[in-house]
Amino acid sequence: MKFLLLVILSASLWATSETIHSSIVTYAENKTFENSKQKENGKVYGFGADLHIDRSEYKFIYEHGDTATKQPPLREDLHTDKLFLRYSYKIQNDLAFNLNYIHILNDNIAITDDGQSFAAGLSYSPKKNLLTNFTQYYTNYEDFTVFQSDFKIEYKTKTDKIKFRLSSITKYLDIHDKNINIFTKNAKDKYFTSGLKLHMIYESYHFAAAAYFGKRAFAIMDDGFKIQHHAMEFDRTYALAVGKNISNFVIRLQYIYQRATELPIHNDNVNISNFRMLLNYKF
Repeated sequence: MKFLLLVILSASLWATSETIHSSIVTYAENKTFENSKQKENGKVYGFGADLHIDRSEYKFIYEHGDTATKQPPLREDLHTDKLFLRYSYKIQNDLAFNLNYIHILNDNIAITDDGQSFAAGLSYSPKKNLLTNFTQYYTNYEDFTVFQSDFKIEYKTKTDKIKFRLSSITKYLDIHDKNINIFTKNAKDKYFTSGLKLHMIYESYHFAAAAYFGKRAFAIMDDGFKIQHHAMEFDRTYALAVGKNISNFVIRLQYIYQRATELPIHNDNVNISNFRMLLNYKF
């Protein structure tokens, strides 16, 4: 219902306002798990839109995933459906706020099924090329809750031919009621992790790299458009990406490597490789 209301609202505003730098996106991912005692490989598909209307931005993504599992210990393969929403409003040129919502519509093997996350944040730009954002998340599952605080700093610069964007992000997670179930019992009460991202644009080409340091579990990633809702504690994340503009389209290829521990069974050194292809259309 919330998703339907957002689409109706966006459509009505779009009909009467000028849309600038909006886009639609679709993507596909292929995941492989090495040394896992629960998962083998999986595929993820997503689509969404990012609408800029006057001072407002409306963004949504719907994502579906299928993962082949090892049976036993699991009884069936994993199927997930997730909805991600974000609304932001520019109060003035240097100040904006954002609201986020995540709903795990379906997860057939984990207790995080039907979990929901709510967030509110504030962005401030002390200079034209410098942006800061603080976003507070609250994620509610049936058996436990997670409070997550994100602080992000983004700096932009350019040379004659290359544009640079460097970002740093710090995440603090506080897990409540984790000891009442086996799923989260082996997780830590609190996590602190940080990451660096670099994005370069040369003519019509894009290059990006990212790395996260420190452990985390049950974290929300990618500015509120990814959620790690299975009992896995990640300690390494590296990513590389290339892309190209072709007319109004942007094609991107990404490779993401992660190392994790499957918490309920203390199975460490699980290596996850994720190849991702995204297609954006700007209008």
